[in-house]
Amino acid sequence: MLATSQSASAKPDDWVGSDPGSGVGMPALAPLEKTLTLYFETLSRSLGPMRWWPARTPFEVIVGAILTQNTSWSNVERAIANLRRAEVMTLRAMERISTPRLAQLIRPSGYFRQKAKKLKAFTRFLRRDFGGSLARMFRTPTAVLRERLLEVHGIGPETADSILLYAGEHPTFVVDAYTHRILARHGLSDGKPEYEKVRALFERNLPPDVKLYNEFHALLVNVGKNWCRPREPRCQECPLGPYIPAGLASRIAAAGPVQVEVRS
Repeated sequence: MLATSQSASAKPDDWVGSDPGSGVGMPALAPLEKTLTLYFETLSRSLGPMRWWPARTPFEVIVGAILTQNTSWSNVERAIANLRRAEVMTLRAMERISTPRLAQLIRPSGYFRQKAKKLKAFTRFLRRDFGGSLARMFRTPTAVLRERLLEVHGIGPETADSILLYAGEHPTFVVDAYTHRILARHGLSDGKPEYEKVRALFERNLPPDVKLYNEFHALLVNVGKNWCRPREPRCQECPLGPYIPAGLASRIAAAGPVQVEVRS
């Protein structure tokens, strides 16, 4: 169980309330630190270990993080299987293969020509800046490495944080469309896809723990896929359903689809 404490320096946006007197959802003025901890523990009990990210090597995690942009993981798995069969799942092999051939191998992931260029851009970055060594790259301080990754063609905030967290075990929280949707429906955010604001929300209210960030993000993805859908959300069946304030629950039921786009 996570240890929590109510900080005397809590900011106004560190609090979330429910409909007064509704008897549903979080207690009024519950500190966000405790709310997030409650959500994590509820999902852990309900869903168990996620064991995410599924990959054989850190380099494969990075490849998957780029390929999963704007597509489902099932499509990425097909592309990764192609790369494995062609023995291209190493830095040196990916440097040597032609961009058109690489694009054909990753075709199942969609946007394959653009993604082939992104993969090539990362291999150039790794070779040029770190001598081709992932170990050397990941020894770079988190904030510094994050900024350098964001300068690489095709790597946005979500991809950079996925690389840092899942491949490099740096304590940075990954935010995606599922996270935005869940927080908005629970009244924990204004629903705007402001990546850095939401990332800071988690990192400010949770300890900088790699395993915690890894598991929490994976659990939220599971909720987003199975219950907190854009259309016809299944709030009554969701493990987090009991924590939706009553007023928000009624609006969710009456609202149309919720679409959130987040930069990769």
